[in-house]
Amino acid sequence: MKCPFCGFPESKVIDSRPAEEGATIRRRRECLSCQKRFTTYEIMEHLPLVVVKKDGSRQTFDKMKLINGMLRACEKRPVPLSELQRVADEIEQEIRNTLEREVTSEQVGELVMRKLKNLDEVAYVRFASVYRQFRDINTFMEELNRLLQEK
Repeated sequence: MKCPFCGFPESKVIDSRPAEEGATIRRRRECLSCQKRFTTYEIMEHLPLVVVKKDGSRQTFDKMKLINGMLRACEKRPVPLSELQRVADEIEQEIRNTLEREVTSEQVGELVMRKLKNLDEVAYVRFASVYRQFRDINTFMEELNRLLQEK
């Protein structure tokens, strides 16, 4: 690491500890030339996630869009916003764990439905009705019957 005081290209790490709840690592360093100390922060680089839509278009993954979709499904339901944020974080982490940089909107939708089913069944059915584009009452009833059979 280049010294900010003298520009010498080498330093040694004196102390290293997690910062910002483990999101970064704080390092105290000492220049091997002038012996002055300075602090650096190491953060993990996140490559952008891209969502491939049904029409083939691509857009960057937006966690707020995900939360807003779940909020609409959970409207007037006893689901706290903190739970939706936790679920959105879990979904994003699951997608990142695949190590793929592109994910289809269908994959994201299926993850949301799986999480909502465990969180609130009414919200799940609401989300599924929009996501799966229920065309009539029969497809709606099929989904409800499938949900009841799983219980």
